[in-house]
Amino acid sequence: MNLNLRHAIMTNVANNTKEQLEDTIVDAIERGEEKYLPGLGVLFEAIWNHSDEQQKETMLSTLEQAVKQ
Repeated sequence: MNLNLRHAIMTNVANNTKEQLEDTIVDAIERGEEKYLPGLGVLFEAIWNHSDEQQKETMLSTLEQAVKQ
């Protein structure tokens, strides 16, 4: 079986509104289950790939502070 996880996740959320995307992210985080990590990773990859350099710097600064806690 050839499963492209990135494609499947992106197809699944392609027509979601901002509110639905937020609900998906919050739900995955609140559940805290390992099985949701690949989906969150794909969503982060999409954010990263569609961000400009300043947005990436902001994300990296936020991440740097978050991992230090």
